Amino acid sequence: MNKTDYERRYQNKEDYWGNEISKMALRIPELFPPKASKPKVLEIGCGEGTNAVFLARSGYDVTSFDLSKTAVQKTAELAEKHEQKLSVFVADINEFTSDKSFDVVFSSGTLQYLKPENRCRFIDQIKQKTNLGGLHVLHTFANKSYISTAPDAEANEFLWTTGELLSLYQDWRIETFLEEIKKCNSGGIPHEHSHNRIWAKKI
Repeated sequence: MNKTDYERRYQNKEDYWGNEISKMALRIPELFPPKASKPKVLEIGCGEGTNAVFLARSGYDVTSFDLSKTAVQKTAELAEKHEQKLSVFVADINEFTSDKSFDVVFSSGTLQYLKPENRCRFIDQIKQKTNLGGLHVLHTFANKSYISTAPDAEANEFLWTTGELLSLYQDWRIETFLEEIKKCNSGGIPHEHSHNRIWAKKI
């Protein structure tokens, strides 16, 4: 991800991504209900914090990171506004490692910033750091020859191939895998994306 570009976008617009909770995040309480012990969630790419705060309010112990300092600041401010505690910090997905284990790993719209040579290593790492019975809810953009490059695409985005994400979870139970072509208006410019979405459980 180009840190400078995202700093500018987040600084120049109050809600660059809007404030609608991801439909993928909304399924997390259904597939991995919160417990008294507060299941631990890792969110990869918090953006402006809408999903992180939703999960914290839903009864999860949330840890989130983003490459953008402004995004992290916005997430912390949103959590404070809603009187929610969560851990949020600046990190690059291509360099991220964790010594902690999690019950749920969630990411929407960030995995395309993984360099292709880092994908298997990164997915293997977060799978290993997920507790047995844990849930991964992940989304990435896929390459389609008939879809034009998004107007707000970054030079260091690396679109996945169709089914590539699914292929990395053959040893897990696949709850749902979807490929969708959807319209998008991020940044106020209409365009289309091919989405790959997966909900998978460690068995």
